[in-house]
Amino acid sequence: MAQDAREIFVTGLRNAHAMETQAREMMERQSERLDDYPEVKARVQQHLRETEGQLKRLDECLSACGESASMLKDTTQSFMGNMAALAHTVMPDEILKNTFANNAFEHFEIAAYKSLLALADIAGLGSAKPLLQASLKEEEAMAAWIDQNIDSVTRSYVQAQAA
Repeated sequence: MAQDAREIFVTGLRNAHAMETQAREMMERQSERLDDYPEVKARVQQHLRETEGQLKRLDECLSACGESASMLKDTTQSFMGNMAALAHTVMPDEILKNTFANNAFEHFEIAAYKSLLALADIAGLGSAKPLLQASLKEEEAMAAWIDQNIDSVTRSYVQAQAA
């Protein structure tokens, strides 16, 4: 069955909502374990607040389409976010694994928002674009921060292990 652009856009919004739900869970779990890395903890907590705003913006976009988030997708991704964060807790280099995973996840989110912006154009739902652009900007800023801090996080980890 063929889908029209609006249906594809709504599916994308629901997927993005689930993606942000997963991100929230991962960051909540990670921030609980970042006391040895206060700069990372502060930035993760800041991005966690941004993620809450992103979820609200996605809800607003869905509502404007007369739709709502998918509870099944959100619940599944929430579970996955917790499992992803939990998987790294048993690793001695947990901070490095989380840094790598967060770097990849931020780029996944960037791609998702860029796709949603294109879909908003195609579907003629340009009113969603400012909300999506705001989220994209936050994801790009977080990705840049992670990229700029891989070296310092790695060095801090090595220093902690040598002490």
